[in-house]
Amino acid sequence: MILIVFKYLTPRGFRGLTFYPFVFLADKNDKLNKVFLNHEKIHIRQQLELLIIPFYVWYLLEYLFRLVQYKDKFSAYKNISFEREAYANEKDLDYLNSRSFWRFLQFINI
Repeated sequence: MILIVFKYLTPRGFRGLTFYPFVFLADKNDKLNKVFLNHEKIHIRQQLELLIIPFYVWYLLEYLFRLVQYKDKFSAYKNISFEREAYANEKDLDYLNSRSFWRFLQFINI
């Protein structure tokens, strides 16, 4: 994971964006935030599991599905399976040591 502080690459209202192997941060202070970094590490693992490009295709398609479902951008984002897994486990700093392969599938909410 390579951390880069560059607020212009992070979408408005977000603290970071993970694009394997980079994590773009809006605020340099987040380099020290273990919970935030763990969230982004979970995304790195998800991207590797899906061989990177398919991750982004899945992410976009699920976001569009959730947007139709919830009719709200923020709710759509929060209900993407990858985000649900990351938010649910970001405080568990040992999560990645015991995480099973393709664990995000358990967070799909139809």
